Amino acid sequence: MTVFTLLRKNIPRYLLPHLRSKTLEARILCMSSYAKYAEHKNLEHIRNIGISAHIDSGKTTLTERILYYTGRIEEMHEVKGKDNVGATMDSMELERQRGITIQSAATYTLWKDHNINIIDTPGHVDFTVEVERALRVLDGAILVLCAVGGVQSQTLTVNRQMKRYNVPFLAFINKLDRMGANPERVLFQLRSKLHHNFAFIQLPIGLENDSKGVVDLIHRKALYFEGDNGNIVREDEIPSDMRSLCEDKRQELIEHVSNVDDILGEMFLEEKTPSEEDIKNAIRRSCLKRAFTPVLVGTALKNKGVQPLLDAVLRYLPHPGEVKNYALRETSGEEPEKILLDPARSDANPFVGLAFKLEAGRFGQLTYLRSYQGMLKKGDHIFNVRTRKKIRLSRLVRLHANELEDVNEVYAGDIFALFGVDCASGDTFVTDPKLQLSMESIFVPDPVVSMSIKPNNSKDRDNFSKAVARFTKEDPTFRFNYDPDNKETLVSGMGELHLEIYAQRMEREYNCPVTMGKPKVSFRETLTGPCEFDYLHKKQSGGAGQFARVVGIMEPLPPHKNTLIEFADETSGPNVPKQFIPGVEKGFLQMCEKGLLSGHKLSGVKFRLQDGAHHIVDSSELAFMLAAHGAVKEVFERGSWQILEPVMFVEVTGPDEFQGIVMGQLTKRHGLITGQDANDGWFTVYAEVPLNEMFGYAGELRSSTQGKGEFSMEYSRYSPTIPKVQEELILRYQENQGLVPQQKKKKN
Repeated sequence: MTVFTLLRKNIPRYLLPHLRSKTLEARILCMSSYAKYAEHKNLEHIRNIGISAHIDSGKTTLTERILYYTGRIEEMHEVKGKDNVGATMDSMELERQRGITIQSAATYTLWKDHNINIIDTPGHVDFTVEVERALRVLDGAILVLCAVGGVQSQTLTVNRQMKRYNVPFLAFINKLDRMGANPERVLFQLRSKLHHNFAFIQLPIGLENDSKGVVDLIHRKALYFEGDNGNIVREDEIPSDMRSLCEDKRQELIEHVSNVDDILGEMFLEEKTPSEEDIKNAIRRSCLKRAFTPVLVGTALKNKGVQPLLDAVLRYLPHPGEVKNYALRETSGEEPEKILLDPARSDANPFVGLAFKLEAGRFGQLTYLRSYQGMLKKGDHIFNVRTRKKIRLSRLVRLHANELEDVNEVYAGDIFALFGVDCASGDTFVTDPKLQLSMESIFVPDPVVSMSIKPNNSKDRDNFSKAVARFTKEDPTFRFNYDPDNKETLVSGMGELHLEIYAQRMEREYNCPVTMGKPKVSFRETLTGPCEFDYLHKKQSGGAGQFARVVGIMEPLPPHKNTLIEFADETSGPNVPKQFIPGVEKGFLQMCEKGLLSGHKLSGVKFRLQDGAHHIVDSSELAFMLAAHGAVKEVFERGSWQILEPVMFVEVTGPDEFQGIVMGQLTKRHGLITGQDANDGWFTVYAEVPLNEMFGYAGELRSSTQGKGEFSMEYSRYSPTIPKVQEELILRYQENQGLVPQQKKKKN
């Protein structure tokens, strides 16, 4: 068996054409290329980055260019698949048809002897959990912004997620070739809306159709991107008409970095001229601390500015050894202890890894993991900390979109995948279970929209069950439950598009067409004022009796906590023995699952248990749980209640001539206009609108703006509904419960 035959078994699919080549040079090049990718780098030569942005800012196009310039793919393709191929990272057929990213996709590539692991994330708010779990395991990120749209609603969300996980990032202003491109305006928005320290390290040479290249402010050079695909970077002098502007912007950059970096700050105060290396080192130090973010410019579609962005990733973003990652060691009865993990790429420490994403692959469940400590080899055994199950690793793979490449070992800092491992998203895996270490899990937002769902054909129920089981396991924001009142099956998610995509995937992947009902909003019920309770539960029916009395107050939480429920034990003395307190809390939480006003969950309430009574024989945890049920029902009858609804932050963009119409539509939908911007014949309106009023808005906006208007929305907060909506919800609930006769429908 020749070396080429051996290689063919393991080599990635994208390199096979080279291996089949008749020329020895091409085959040797293929072998050396594979060896180069398979080689494990030192810690300093690894970068784990994510590419995040508002929808349609050019994330996937940018990733496609990065893979091309680093030699990972041979040809570049467009996102919407105009050439019937589509972008590499949009491997799902639905993604190519719609031109949007639905699932985050992972790949790895090489640039200047550095291994870069990349996760391309969706931009649509409905798939925000994909961004959330990607940022949880990454060390750095690129925030992509449209040179026309600037800072948009999802940009703010991504920024909050980066802040939550303390992820340093670069800003890349894309689409300089678009009409109305204005990087200066985008920089102003970055500073004013994200409240962060930003400054240009590059300036564009020309805009729109005149976009020629970029100026590197640190090295005082102009960069032009030549060749068929912009793969030749030519350095030249800065154009004479830009020299004064470039010096001003370079000085502005030094001032912004000096404000947050002590070393450069001292040089600035002493009026010393910093060298290029001084400036770059200061930018790196302040970027790692998230005290400063460099802003780069370019146009990925026209192949300009991508290579300098890759250089900036290596220069300014951290390697895994520069990021402090902690695991929690839990001991019974004590606060979890934070343990700093060692990122050294050796087997000196036991392995610790986090499963951050699940996906159904060709060979069973594919589990994406990030390794934080130690190393793993094929054939090793690992333990799931949550389930205590032992798993033998028969196969380790690294990912290139939907292609899998086998590896024999992985080290701290690597992103890889396992097959056939039964686990949940957020599980921790270790090689030494005695350590009792677990990583902090991923933040999962609550679903805001529910819709009824049923398969069109009863014979498809098995496939329907398989699809639901898979999707709910892969996506923690996709929920499935049965509503006994309305006798229908409900799915819940982050928006209409979210649920629509899953309905289409059921038909495509499981041959199970489904019918979706009218969207239902996740309303909540809450108290408007404190209400005392004093409830005695007493039952004697022969044999052991039940006795429990609970006394206290239920009160509303502050508005910023109106999605939470709290229980407080304020008892003192022996009236309510401590072993019965969990029963009271359990009873309260059970009643919070379904309110008596409209059948929706309770939120924004606090149950304060202050006193009570027990019987030496007849009291039990069950009796106190039932007493808590009665106490909550008592508060329902005596207290003042109101219904809360999710309010969305809505951003609408369109031509100026339609601004009045759009604002009228939002006001009609009970929206509150919070701000507006204007830019070169286009307007942007910001508003807060109840989610219940937003259904059907997409079609209305298109028809009223001749198809030119766009909008995006994301969850903002829960707020009280208007009285009319509250009355309708209460009446509908009472009709379903048979408490009032159903009103006869009026004949047309």
